[in-house]
Order: sequence, then C-alpha cells, then structure tokens
Amino acid sequence: MKLHWPPSTQLSPIPAVIVSVASADGLTSNLITIAWTGIVCSKPPMCYISVRPDRYSHQLLKESGEFAINLTTKAMARATDLLGVISGRKSNKWEASALTPCPAHVIKAPLVAESPLSLECRTKEIITLGSHDMFIADIVGVAVEESLVLPDGKLDLAQSDLLVYSHGEYFSQGDFLGHFGWSVKKKASKNNRK
Repeated sequence: MKLHWPPSTQLSPIPAVIVSVASADGLTSNLITIAWTGIVCSKPPMCYISVRPDRYSHQLLKESGEFAINLTTKAMARATDLLGVISGRKSNKWEASALTPCPAHVIKAPLVAESPLSLECRTKEIITLGSHDMFIADIVGVAVEESLVLPDGKLDLAQSDLLVYSHGEYFSQGDFLGHFGWSVKKKASKNNRK
C-alpha cells in the first residue's frame, strides 16, 4: 500500500555537486553546493542548476553567465556539506573547504582540482520558477581526472566513489549492478563460447 503525500521534492538520490562561479572579470570566485542539477539534453549537451536568488553565487552567475559543475566524492563529503552551509559573502569558501582552484579550459570560473570530473557551462537561459531560478546551460567543456580514464579511453567514474544526496543526507554510491542494456542482452550460447 502506498501513502499519498502532498507535492514535494522527494526525487532522490541526486548528485551532490559543487558549482564554481566567478565574476564577469574572473577576479572573484565562489563555491556553492547544489543538489538541484542534471542533464537536460544530449545534442547539444546541456545541463541545469537551480539556485535561490538570495544566494551570494546567484549574482555572480547572472553577471558572468558561466559556471562549472564539479562532481564530488566520498573524500570531499565534509567540504561539500560545508560549502552548502556557509556564505561566500562572509567567508572565503576555497580556504574554508581546503579545496584547490584550478584553471578551466573554456570559462573564467575555476574548477575544483579534487573533483574527478568538471563540466564547464555557459548559461543559455534563466527561468524564474519560484524559490529557485533555473540556469539552463550549454556544456562547453569537460575536464576529467586522467587516472580515471582506462587504456581503451573509457571513463571509469566508479573508481572515484561519487557522492549523492538524499533528503538531507549524503551517501557514497553502492555496488555495481549492471551496465546500460544488460537487462535485455542475450546470453552467449554454448556454441558461441568456443
């Protein structure tokens, strides 16, 4: 039997990411923890983040039109949480979190060096939704930790122990269960195994 609740944000788990932003001139940067994020289109590659207008990073996002989505790991859990509860108006979040800025390839906002994968993004549209504004963006660059790329060129993010968020709690990912399409893949017959 299912209970029926009023509408709410119950979709989970979701990625817990650190978004790095910079002023239009690139001289000021900040970090913000975001859980309302995801991919919205494959071709062209596009994503979104949703940010409350009262957040310090919101103004930087509007000013520059650029940001980076930095995936987080179990090792980054404490820093990820900290960046969601302290304000960039009052603190230098880079120093407070002990995370390391590194240059992006396309945008002015720095990337988080400790992140296994960073998406460089340029805002295409801002939609005011209510409590949050949604920044829909083109993904203009991807930075990947070299050690996570296998010899065949495939990215192995499972090595990085990614962090997810579920209703106010952080978790690392669980066990590998299968790959895309494994549920319909035909088993090799005995004759094909020779």
